[in-house]
Amino acid sequence: MARRLFPGAWLRKPHYVQVRFSYMRMKYLFISWLVVFIGSWVMYVQYSTYTELCRGHDCRKIICDKYKTGVIDGSACSSLCAKETLYFGKCLSTKPSNQMYLGIWGNLQGVIKCQMEEAAQLDFGTDPEPRKEIVLFDKPTRGTTVEKFKEMVYGLFKAKLGEQGNLSELVNLILSFADGNKDGRVSLPEAKSAWALLQLDEFLLMVILQDKEHTPKLMGFCGDLYVTERVEYTSLYGISLPWIIELFIPAGFRRSMDQWFTPSWPRKAKIAIGLLEFVEDIFHGPYGNFLMCDTSAKNLGYNDKYDLKMMDMRKVVPEMNLKEIIKDRQCESDLDCIYGTDCRTLCDQSKMRCTTEVIQPNLAKACQLLKDYLLRGAPSDIHEELEKQLYLCIALKVTASQMEMEHSLILNNLKTLLWKKISHTNDS
Repeated sequence: MARRLFPGAWLRKPHYVQVRFSYMRMKYLFISWLVVFIGSWVMYVQYSTYTELCRGHDCRKIICDKYKTGVIDGSACSSLCAKETLYFGKCLSTKPSNQMYLGIWGNLQGVIKCQMEEAAQLDFGTDPEPRKEIVLFDKPTRGTTVEKFKEMVYGLFKAKLGEQGNLSELVNLILSFADGNKDGRVSLPEAKSAWALLQLDEFLLMVILQDKEHTPKLMGFCGDLYVTERVEYTSLYGISLPWIIELFIPAGFRRSMDQWFTPSWPRKAKIAIGLLEFVEDIFHGPYGNFLMCDTSAKNLGYNDKYDLKMMDMRKVVPEMNLKEIIKDRQCESDLDCIYGTDCRTLCDQSKMRCTTEVIQPNLAKACQLLKDYLLRGAPSDIHEELEKQLYLCIALKVTASQMEMEHSLILNNLKTLLWKKISHTNDS
């Protein structure tokens, strides 16, 4: 009986192995097909996103067409459109309307910024740049005198910055910058470029703060395209990974990685002092108060000496300008009264209108960003005091009766605490 069963088992075993092998092969083929399909889909989505976000060719064509027909001119026009010594490099754009690229200008490296689309006015959820006039480059018109152009610029500054006693100085500074070829006069094409650029709050702020350490230097312009100094490190946190790897990293783990890959604590302290100094520069500066409406770490960078540099100031807006826009904005709750991510006002329920007073000052938002950055790895002998000062800073409110005094006191305390700890190190 046993002998009879044994051969039968041998006859059945190859069939079982064959069926199992076929099943396994089909399983692996299906998984391989699924991986290829998903990978192809992800690559297609990424390519589609890239082609939508990165439109440097279109930007360059628009600008150079205007330059070659004599509509606009500027210090970067010849290099971009005639000599072709200003090149677009890696795309850094995060929105289709705001094109940003690493650039090479002769032997120098920079960042090229160019606007592509229209936006009616400063509004919640949009960028604070009116685009209609910029695209057309229709102002000033032919026959406009230098004095008339000065009046136009003065009126624009008065609307954006409010009544300031030294606006005439700022007008002269702008005219000096607009003279791209440094021949002592501003031509009509140069004036059209300058007028277009002045609609952009970031450009205006960069001109105002050109002598400040934490603002990247302006290298040149053409139309509403401008080139700034390149900053070596482009975020406070983390490391740059290929996008395909980023897709598979959980958000919580990514935040932990960001904390791992930061400079040493003394260097972080020096970077933090730079941010506090920038807040000081724009708080009731010579041309009014500016509000930081997006204090994300990605908007900040630093150089090889660990000096902070502002990477993106498009959401640093004049307080007067923001107040004028939002004073009659309809709302149902406080959530309707937010510009960017960090400029928040209250909704007046009796009028169903947003109030004009931003709740948090810039310093409080900066301290919120710096809290985890500075407390992780902080020396034990200052950890407690540093934590206390940071929480006092975060609690600052614009409506406080002695806000300006508290603002100055906390800012000075933080800078002094950090500087005393690193002043004797090489990082200082």
